[in-house]
Amino acid sequence: MSHPGPASPQARRVLAVIPARGGSKGVPAKNLAPVGGVPLVVRAVRACSSARLVTDVVVSTDDHVIAETARAAGAEVVLRPAAIAGDTATSEAAVLHAMDAHEARHGTGVGIDVVLLVQCTSPFLTPEDIDGVAAAVVENGADTAVTVAPFHGFIWRDAADDADGPADVPAQRTDSVGGTATLANSTRTRGGYGVNHDKSFRPRRQDRPQDLLETGAAYAMDAAGFRTEKHRFFGHTEPVRTDPARVLEVDDPHDLARARALAPLFDTGHAKALPTAADIDAVVLDFDGTQTDDRVLIDSDGREFVSVHRGDGLGIAALRDSGLRMLILSTEQNPVVAARAKKLRLPVLHGIDRKDLALKQWCEEQGIAPERVLYVGNDVNDLPCFALVGWPVAVASAHDVVRGAARAVTTVPGGEGAIREIASWILGPSLDSLHS
Repeated sequence: MSHPGPASPQARRVLAVIPARGGSKGVPAKNLAPVGGVPLVVRAVRACSSARLVTDVVVSTDDHVIAETARAAGAEVVLRPAAIAGDTATSEAAVLHAMDAHEARHGTGVGIDVVLLVQCTSPFLTPEDIDGVAAAVVENGADTAVTVAPFHGFIWRDAADDADGPADVPAQRTDSVGGTATLANSTRTRGGYGVNHDKSFRPRRQDRPQDLLETGAAYAMDAAGFRTEKHRFFGHTEPVRTDPARVLEVDDPHDLARARALAPLFDTGHAKALPTAADIDAVVLDFDGTQTDDRVLIDSDGREFVSVHRGDGLGIAALRDSGLRMLILSTEQNPVVAARAKKLRLPVLHGIDRKDLALKQWCEEQGIAPERVLYVGNDVNDLPCFALVGWPVAVASAHDVVRGAARAVTTVPGGEGAIREIASWILGPSLDSLHS
């Protein structure tokens, strides 16, 4: 994403860089993993794009699927060379490369005033968090800024885990907070020892200085200073407090599971993630891979068989009976598609090479604005339709690029109740009453 035009003192050029490598050992294809139905890299792009102070959003990646996904979400993409794409490569190197590539692409007149490092492994980062670090540099005069969360925990370390083995470091206390002794250095001995406290001394929470935990989500740097220092922290660093409840970094499968469980809670109340009946006038469904699991069984006579989900039939009937216009649109010329459409009492267009043209014509004939259409797809031949409608939706088993281009993604795969899930988004509690 890029908004052309020179920066002014009132509107400085703020470039948000999202590093997103393809390789991940802890969680394979981590940056494409959906949370709340949206790939992590797309969540980061959307948060940056919605931030008030951000003028340009760049995703730095070495992976072509991530690149296509980021572009579909509206980001500019910089392909990272192998030399700075390995496990030992720093985020700073990726940001510096992205700055150079962005300025080279847009010309010397497009100077970057402030650069942000935004990590897509923090799924609950908000536009307000991003604006917070950006404003610290743009408006408050800081050289650098970092998202932090208030932290009151006692940190422990096992001496057996220290590289140089156990040793003794005498504790030093001060009486600077409320007349109560506070820790300067902990006593480090064999076994467990305190890092931010002395285990033999337990002050009350209100008597302890406020610790701040670096969230790892977003950083802001004066661009000129960053080019000189080549590090995210220099000069005056302003800590920007964020909601501790939203602090989560996805580094392993357990983190990803927690993020997916929390998404329905944290995504509520922010930019609408799921459509409702007030948002759409029509639902258009692909067939293979959305209403089926994309597999075909063939008997000895060459006849094809597919499997569908009864829950999808219930959801489709509820959508149809709610008054929404509906259509099945398929590339395949197959009697199975026609038979299923007849059973569901839906119109069908199949054997269509250019589904986007067919969809556009259908919208014109029905008098429906394409931006009021929800289209459900699973593969790259659905992308032209995604670009046409207001609500492109991918099933969970869709191709990575398709999930990245979607406005919403189901939690279940095609053929396993994905259409029933979409019906529940649109109709909510009324879905049950329609078929009670």
